[in-house]
Amino acid sequence: MSFADRIVATNELIWSIPLIALCLLAGLYFSLRTGFLQVRHLPDMLNQLKKGEESEDGTSSFQSLMMSLAGRVGMGNIGGVATAIAFGGPGAVFWMWTSAFLGAATSFVESTLGQIYKEKDPDTGEYRGGPAYYFEKAYKHKARGLSLVYGILFAVVTILAMSFFLPGVQANGMASAINNAWGVPTWVTAIGLVILLAFIVIGGVKRIAHFTVIVVPTMALLYVLIALVVFFMNFTDIPRVFSLIFGSAFGAQPVFGAILGLAVKWGVQRGIYSNEAGQGTGPHAAAAAEVSHPAKQGFAQSFAVYVDTLFVCSATAFIIISTGMFNTFAGETWPSDVIHEGHGGLSTDVEPGPGFVQQGLDSVFPGAGPTFIAIALSFFVFTTIVAYYYMAETNLNYLTRKMKNRLAARGMQRVLQALVLISVAYGAVTTAGAAWGLGDIGVGSMAWLNIIGILFLQGPAMKALKDYREQKRQGLDPQFDPRKLGIEGATFWERRADEQLRGAADGGPSEKLLDRD
Repeated sequence: MSFADRIVATNELIWSIPLIALCLLAGLYFSLRTGFLQVRHLPDMLNQLKKGEESEDGTSSFQSLMMSLAGRVGMGNIGGVATAIAFGGPGAVFWMWTSAFLGAATSFVESTLGQIYKEKDPDTGEYRGGPAYYFEKAYKHKARGLSLVYGILFAVVTILAMSFFLPGVQANGMASAINNAWGVPTWVTAIGLVILLAFIVIGGVKRIAHFTVIVVPTMALLYVLIALVVFFMNFTDIPRVFSLIFGSAFGAQPVFGAILGLAVKWGVQRGIYSNEAGQGTGPHAAAAAEVSHPAKQGFAQSFAVYVDTLFVCSATAFIIISTGMFNTFAGETWPSDVIHEGHGGLSTDVEPGPGFVQQGLDSVFPGAGPTFIAIALSFFVFTTIVAYYYMAETNLNYLTRKMKNRLAARGMQRVLQALVLISVAYGAVTTAGAAWGLGDIGVGSMAWLNIIGILFLQGPAMKALKDYREQKRQGLDPQFDPRKLGIEGATFWERRADEQLRGAADGGPSEKLLDRD
């Protein structure tokens, strides 16, 4: 069996029906358990992004959201949507929406846990956290051995995924789009991307936050606006677009009936790849934020799922479907037999990916489509890889934070940086199929571990949500003390509560510790 065949076999094993069901059912369960907070607390989400606090040690909720979106908004929002439509039909878009709506509740749980169990890095003073931290700390008082092993396992898998499996997909999409637009060889793009990334990844979380807070919202807003222009220029096709999406989502249209199962699979798979709800990436950015109550950042990260899928992914889907620039294939690889050709007349020689979107825009804005997508995807990919590195570094920090030899720990960090850059260079020049296969393995492996883990560890997140609601009903700005809720292992918040009490005893709470909403 060749290496490529092993990638395909491993990917099919990980992304089998059990994982698809786990993602959907976990999202449904958390939605029911939280009273559909993704709808009920939408005002809190927007308020937190507008008035969230910031300190020298942590980022604001808005900056944390941008860091999270930097990891979410990338190749998955453009090339991922295209591959979902190519192999699952237009109905895959509906299942992407479904995974996003349900996943918003999952994102709240994992991100709130990330806040509850975060730590302060002794070297940089920055906040660190994520699944590895909460897996170890949540059950530290009950099953230290098992929780520690599970935390280490997740950290190792995440380091491999973020530094080796996933960056290549992003680099491949960027190189492909640039080649389609301007004919630039992929190796040239690889060199340029590696040089630019090298300047950013050594700057730490604060530089990442300030970089992404400017780039991500600007490009995402511009991309959505362009999609809206396409949408209204094809206004008469809107009923047909929605009919195609909803009809093929449930097999109502005969041509897509045979691939109904693939519509669900590809919709959920690419939905998770794009919005990352349940994958365990959101908690890393969530932990970096400065908030007075963990639930606040849980709301902010839930909103990130909406922005990613309901806005950016939908924009891509409308560009592709409304212009008819897509083909749907019978198999799960390209090339294979075509079962449906969009009305735009897209050649079956165009590989599913950025090319679909470039051709779609080009049919509306002749000569400009490929260029705009190449530029937009370049920004999205760059910020995504930067976010990947941050998450890989956070998990490496988890593994080395108790090492006495800090020089050795710094050396491991340099090795990690080199690995990311090598992965980017290789991904840019390899085939799209191999890059996507490795990326899916990385996403699926993390999702299996994280979703199962938070189903067991959901208690503290639910207590935090209940506490937040009770304080809001009393007209208070929610503050968090884990000991009052019976939450153990949240040492950062315990110290924070003690400092607030000492500040009050001395004549008033410390301004740095108070929420300034």
